[in-house]
Amino acid sequence: MTSLARRTAPPASRTAPPASRTASFVSRVAAGAASGAVRVFLVLAGLFWLLPTIGLLVSSFRSSSDIAAGGWWQVFAAPARLTTENYAHLLANETITGSLVSTVLITVPATLLVLALGSFAGYAFAWLDFPGRDWWFLGVVALLVVPVQVALVPVSKLFGAVGLFETTLGVVLFHTAFGLPFAIFLLRNFFAEIPRELLEAARLDGAGEIRLFTRVVLPLGGPAIASLGIFQFLWVWNDMLIALIFADSQSPPITVALQQQVRQFGNNVDVLAPGAFVSMVVPLVVFFAFQRQFASGVMAGAVK
Repeated sequence: MTSLARRTAPPASRTAPPASRTASFVSRVAAGAASGAVRVFLVLAGLFWLLPTIGLLVSSFRSSSDIAAGGWWQVFAAPARLTTENYAHLLANETITGSLVSTVLITVPATLLVLALGSFAGYAFAWLDFPGRDWWFLGVVALLVVPVQVALVPVSKLFGAVGLFETTLGVVLFHTAFGLPFAIFLLRNFFAEIPRELLEAARLDGAGEIRLFTRVVLPLGGPAIASLGIFQFLWVWNDMLIALIFADSQSPPITVALQQQVRQFGNNVDVLAPGAFVSMVVPLVVFFAFQRQFASGVMAGAVK
């Protein structure tokens, strides 16, 4: 009888009760609404953050009289008044165009030197044994807290004595010296996370230190090196203090050249606005070109 009752009993319903389905639907709607609200908030926050950049871009296409007459938002009432004459004036300004070349001549070598020297030193501190390694690395870390302003006067005297004051080489060396402590600290910690077994296997295959560094360590450290390169490039490109003191006054970088365009009773807006936007676009292009490597370098070591 028991087995017969089991065979004749109606099968249990596999569908969820209506209340359970309603609760699940409500939770999905609430999650979607919350996600949509977060996205709207992030979009609004991004637009608010980009508002000064948008204003600078619009102002770079407005004439001096329009800029003096009102804010950049008035362009929406008369978009036909936008003009490219400001950029024509910018390209005709030899001071600004020359300053862009000077900025590139300073930024690129200062970035490459920091990457090269920092990579070598980071590998040495991570995987080479030499006397006083930990104490030397502690000294490098201590240099991170030294402000740039402390070194301005003594370095100025040193550069004046050796003939590097107001030269491009002097600015490059200054940026390289103050960029190396952070570079060594960052790359040493990244290289130290490389599995020792991988390096030992390469050594067993006959790889020397140079080949081990170029064939194993550098490819694995690409994201960290790219992140460091972006930071160094942005710092040097946007620097004004060091360029104002040590750079050649006849061919200053773009930050100093734009500052020199300020008139006594007003601003040279037709040059300042497009010049500032062009000086901003170059770092943005570099950042977005290496965005994937930057994200990988920032997240390196966060997930094991």
